[in-house]
Amino acid sequence: MEERAMRKKELRTVAAFHTTAAAMAAERLCRREGLEGRLIPVPRSVTSDCGIAWSAPAELRDTLERRFQEAGLEVSGIYLLPL
Repeated sequence: MEERAMRKKELRTVAAFHTTAAAMAAERLCRREGLEGRLIPVPRSVTSDCGIAWSAPAELRDTLERRFQEAGLEVSGIYLLPL
């Protein structure tokens, strides 16, 4: 059987939310503003009320934090994690 190469983990910004509605609003905001990322299941290392998080490149952490705050989106936490 052929061995598969494991995908190299990279540092990502992960924003966890209190509600699914907030996670979906974050996705709409990011799509509208052309900010790279996608919704993912919340990683096990993060505690969240909602099971969905926004994953984006690490360098977008400050931008996302500022934009979510300006838009009034409540995040339960923004983390830099190897994914």
